[in-house]
Amino acid sequence: MDAIKVFEDRKVRSHYDKDNETWYFSIVDIIEALTDSKNPTDYLKKIRKRDIELGSYIGTNCPQVTMLTNGKKRKTLAGNVENIFRIIQSIPSPKAEPFKQWLAKVGYERIQEIQDPVQSIDRARENWKQHGRSEKWIQQRMMGQETRNKLTDYWKEAGIEEKNEFAILTNIIHQEWTGLSVKEHKEAKGLKSQNLRDHMSEAELIFTALAELSTRQIAENDEAKGLTENAVASKKGGTVAKNARVELEQQTGKNVVTNENFLPPSERKKTLPKKK
Repeated sequence: MDAIKVFEDRKVRSHYDKDNETWYFSIVDIIEALTDSKNPTDYLKKIRKRDIELGSYIGTNCPQVTMLTNGKKRKTLAGNVENIFRIIQSIPSPKAEPFKQWLAKVGYERIQEIQDPVQSIDRARENWKQHGRSEKWIQQRMMGQETRNKLTDYWKEAGIEEKNEFAILTNIIHQEWTGLSVKEHKEAKGLKSQNLRDHMSEAELIFTALAELSTRQIAENDEAKGLTENAVASKKGGTVAKNARVELEQQTGKNVVTNENFLPPSERKKTLPKKK
């Protein structure tokens, strides 16, 4: 599970290893958060050279973990809480102690969520509220996620295992109902590493859910197995939502798919690719 944690307005990429029940954090992101360095990668190289023991420790104990980097999954030097505490000792920063407390809090909250998953849902709701989402939007977002989870559960049972296969099927559905690939839709909204669904309008969320619900029911009906058969079902499911979208747009004269987002005004993009 990948996530973006925020420490004093600084984003820290993280990954939760379910098998080992361990959080891993991007070391470069932590360096940037602690030092405000404009080139945290270079800063890390220098402290590893200056502190030979630290350099050896990082090389031995800190793994390369796949995380989202500039919109793509890439290997990133990362450390668990113990590793990060050791690294912090070598960084002169007034933020060191607050950062330690922040790390402890992140780990504690994850333990709470494992013991009581409802807490994870509650935190998500609170986070969306803090970012200005309405109760109606939040409800639709959560319902859409439940629909998505049921679809991916079916895919897993149907033999879809590789992450790129999940991405391929998702893109087929999205391309079919919106006329845009997931990448094009994100670009239209001016998004980079942000989650596309977190920046969808209520209508976009509803039609996404319709497309994924239709895909699952069609796949179940056809007993689709493997990538090829589920790709066919995904296209059919996307078409159901596309037809509904076109009908609504004809009735209202308004586009369902838009470039609207929840980014600060200065970051918003105002163009939308022509639907195919």
